[in-house]
Amino acid sequence: MKFTKMHGAGNDFIIINAINENISAEQFSPLAAALCRRKTSVGADGMMFVVPATDGGDFGMRFFNSDGSPGEMCGNGARCISRYGYENGLSGDKQHIETTAGPVTGERIDEELYRVRLNDPSLIDLHRTVNIQGREYDCAYIELGDPGIPHCVLIDQNWDNNDVTILCESARKLRHAVEFPKGANVNFVKIESQNEVKAITYERGVEDFTLSCGTG
Repeated sequence: MKFTKMHGAGNDFIIINAINENISAEQFSPLAAALCRRKTSVGADGMMFVVPATDGGDFGMRFFNSDGSPGEMCGNGARCISRYGYENGLSGDKQHIETTAGPVTGERIDEELYRVRLNDPSLIDLHRTVNIQGREYDCAYIELGDPGIPHCVLIDQNWDNNDVTILCESARKLRHAVEFPKGANVNFVKIESQNEVKAITYERGVEDFTLSCGTG
């Protein structure tokens, strides 16, 4: 079985062409869980399978988190699979990708640089109160695409001064909060200036912070 390992800003993935490798959809989840394990396997934050397009796109993408759970889409993954599509003759300089969250368009800028037009948000709730063990959090909840990738966004000007273990514990509790029925990726955001933010994302399905998150 041939695979490709890629990363977007440190967010790393395994890509397999499920058409060429004759892999059935039922195999996607267990393969992702097995191959994404760090240290004992290839290791990755997630896994993408190239599948046939069904609605006029160049190809389809099915995304799975490292624990084998399905994801609606992935921003950095979409940039990686855009390059994969171009370099493997699945598309031209523009890539029309069918994802579970809806169509995504990629564009080749140069040999190594690709950009994508992400899905529009399908749900925006800028003030969703979350109660965890007596503590109240004022979060924004946004779903990108339809069905959407769920994100909890928490403005915290001091997040980068906190111990990462404590931050991870808070993120884990928020990720499983009942106010987020699908679970959520948790983004801690510090506003540096009008045009700059500093953020870190705890990704569901990875169950840890990743080096970056495109949809976040």
